[in-house]
Amino acid sequence: MRISTSQIYGTGVLGIERNQNELLKLQNQMSSGRRMLTPADDPIAAAQALTVAQSQKVAVQYARNQGDASDRLGLVDSQLSALTDVLQSVRERAVQAGNTVLADSDREAIASELEVRLEEMLGIANGRSAEGDYLFSGYQGNTQPFVRSPAAAPPGTLSVSYSGDDGERLLQVGASRQMAVNVTGSDLFMNVRAGNGIFSTAASGNAGSPNQGSGIVEAGSVIDHQKWQSALNSFPWNGPSNRELQVRFSAPGFYRLFDMSTPGGPTDVSGADIPFASGQVIPLVTTLPAADFGAQVVINGAPAAGDTFTITLSTNKSVFQTMQDLIDLLHAPIGSPAARTAFSGQLGGHLTNLDQAMANVSRVHASVGARMQELDALSSNAAAVDIQYQQTLSELQDLDYVKAISDFTRQQVSLEAAQKSFVQISGLSLFNYI
Repeated sequence: MRISTSQIYGTGVLGIERNQNELLKLQNQMSSGRRMLTPADDPIAAAQALTVAQSQKVAVQYARNQGDASDRLGLVDSQLSALTDVLQSVRERAVQAGNTVLADSDREAIASELEVRLEEMLGIANGRSAEGDYLFSGYQGNTQPFVRSPAAAPPGTLSVSYSGDDGERLLQVGASRQMAVNVTGSDLFMNVRAGNGIFSTAASGNAGSPNQGSGIVEAGSVIDHQKWQSALNSFPWNGPSNRELQVRFSAPGFYRLFDMSTPGGPTDVSGADIPFASGQVIPLVTTLPAADFGAQVVINGAPAAGDTFTITLSTNKSVFQTMQDLIDLLHAPIGSPAARTAFSGQLGGHLTNLDQAMANVSRVHASVGARMQELDALSSNAAAVDIQYQQTLSELQDLDYVKAISDFTRQQVSLEAAQKSFVQISGLSLFNYI
């Protein structure tokens, strides 16, 4: 086989260039710290690294969303804490107003303080986020959620309308988790069940006049919810909105139970006078027709003949209306023992409604706290996942410096050997031996 001089030169130059390219590649790897400079260096690892990098970017966005959700819920949490403080202060003042030694002027002063508290509560309800949107308006972030009645409304009246909606603003905080970052104003302020949450009690009086005795009815309770629901379904009341029972005292120490919602008028459903003593449990049990509601009320004091007390199904009552009713009650003068008894009974009803409002705020507050706790867990998990992604990418992309330096030294020796051998081979000539 004949080897030409040009072939010797071409092969030598090609070997030198190949060694130079390898040396340059190693130098670039060491300067960048990356094993893969182009996908051609390791196609399989490059594809895996691309997938991992995309997953890491998605996880980073979830982490940003978690931070945004935490900030948003933190602001809602602070507003709920402020609302709880207001309601607790109002309740303390309401309890103070029940003191029998207070004069009408003292109750007027308390009412004036509660009016300021009411304005403070409206300010909380119309609170805004750092971006300027309303916190409790649902999807309607640019709409003021709570608007008072016009200035032309009669003094002492309050009509607060809700202009938002029931929408939940959701943020994607995980691959399979969306979280609400708001609380709707209707759920927090408007949809508060009156009374004990199931039914309400009140001293109804006769023909609009207050009861003449000293009887005061408590909020009552349901002790068997299955019986209660069964009685609601079977008792022949005239529609859910009109259901009303009445404890009517036929004489001191005796009462009867009446159904006030029948089309033909009040119907005696007890069948006979039932003996009564102050503080006695009055079970809501009827005989005509037979029905056991699994519920009871307690009346303290000494009701007079003709005194009546009503039991109606609970309806939604806004916390603003409860506040205004309490203020109106404190503004009204007390001029007789009967008025004093009526005042005490109504004040007890307002306190029960305040307790329901505070329980509702606590429920919402607990929900917000649970979401914030979940966000903390998601954030911790996201940090751990990000570390795992970084480790995987490092294994796929990063350079092993020990191996790279060894390869660089070996390649440098190879290049020097190629250069020296090329010089020696290219210098050979037959003429040197002739």
